[in-house]
Amino acid sequence: MLEWLDINPVTQGKLLNSIGIITFFWLIHIVASWVTKLRTSDVYHRHNLRKMSRYGATFISIILIGRVWFENIESLATFLGLFTAGVAIALKDLLTNFAGWIFIMWRRPFEVGDRIQIGEHAGDVIDIRVFEFVMLEIGNWVDADQSTGRILHIPNGKVTIDTLANYSKGFDYIWNEIFIRVTFESNWKKAKRILLDIVNRDTAGLSPDASQHVAQASHRYPIFYSKLTPIVYTRIDTYGIILTIRYLCLPRRRRSSEHKMWENIIEQFAINSDIEFAYPTQRFYHRNIERQNWIDILMGKDDD
Repeated sequence: MLEWLDINPVTQGKLLNSIGIITFFWLIHIVASWVTKLRTSDVYHRHNLRKMSRYGATFISIILIGRVWFENIESLATFLGLFTAGVAIALKDLLTNFAGWIFIMWRRPFEVGDRIQIGEHAGDVIDIRVFEFVMLEIGNWVDADQSTGRILHIPNGKVTIDTLANYSKGFDYIWNEIFIRVTFESNWKKAKRILLDIVNRDTAGLSPDASQHVAQASHRYPIFYSKLTPIVYTRIDTYGIILTIRYLCLPRRRRSSEHKMWENIIEQFAINSDIEFAYPTQRFYHRNIERQNWIDILMGKDDD
């Protein structure tokens, strides 16, 4: 059949067998993907099954093709030994990334759909491949962990080098803080009560659910929080009093929760004349005018 290529019959047979093996397992993968699409509507589950099918078909194909070309186990072992030695030297980075993929598959530090930060990059994991994983980037020039729209391809070897933070695994909530500055002349105690009412109303129902998640996570990680309800802290700043709202929220609801609270805060402060937002100001001192004002005050004169 392949005489025009000037290949001996034995090699022709091996080539045809190899093509047949590749075609067969490619068709098996196509059928498995089609069945998976019909059986499940979960996008992430379907994606993982399709990838497992592809990896399995590729691995078995390589083994069978190796058996075709190397008929006895001694020659196959010799070939694999020489091949892996050469690959280890020439493809060090690829092997590191492959080892990282094995670590990801084995220890499961994150899965498709998780929101993570690795090194300086953060995003939602949308794919995990043999040599890299893919994220939909968040943050960077966009505020409050919103998506930038960029796709990041991160080498798998990064999981063994950089610090990895998972927003979604273990404890499903994050702590968020909002800083509100009011003037020294404001009724800060009243402002604090207003803020506490707003955060309690806007996060109603989160604390009991978070308590259940903490109880579940404590079986695997030493996660213990004595207080999960919202709180407002107080401290002095150079140009006012800072009231800090600290509350639990879902990682993907951080910006929307802040948006809702800020609108409520602005509305409530607007109807309370004894509460004002603080901002950097400058005061000019005129010696003669200030001196005369003090003299008038000491003499008991009215400003009128």
